[in-house]
Amino acid sequence: MTEKIVRTDEQWKELLTPEQYYVLRQQGTERPYANQFDRHFEEGVYCCAGCGQELFPAETKFHSGCGWPAFYAAKAGDRVTLLPDDSHGMFRTEVRCARCDSHLGHIFDDAPQTPTGQRYCINSVALTFTSTRPPESPTKQPDNQGQS
Repeated sequence: MTEKIVRTDEQWKELLTPEQYYVLRQQGTERPYANQFDRHFEEGVYCCAGCGQELFPAETKFHSGCGWPAFYAAKAGDRVTLLPDDSHGMFRTEVRCARCDSHLGHIFDDAPQTPTGQRYCINSVALTFTSTRPPESPTKQPDNQGQS
């Protein structure tokens, strides 16, 4: 794992949008179904919006119907930290970025259709996306030299 990133609260406020700050630093939750990556399926990798660390490969993303992006595995076990969360009268397991300690979402053992049986339910604003799809080649123009 790479070196830990530590920033002051003021530095986080300058770096993040208000919604990102609310989710990543104050353990908030964005609205379900009305977010950037819930129905986003493209080749690539999802990274932490706080520090850029690669977290979830697109191959592990699936449509769970929960309203947030769902993944069945992190890129590597050391990329995320799992912590007990008993807030809001529920017992859940919180998912944080291991590099910058940003709140990402929660993990649940309720996805029997996946290879791990797990569902990482992650806030879109906690993520950025980098496509790994090769760029499309420009269409080759016919060679009309020497023709009249």
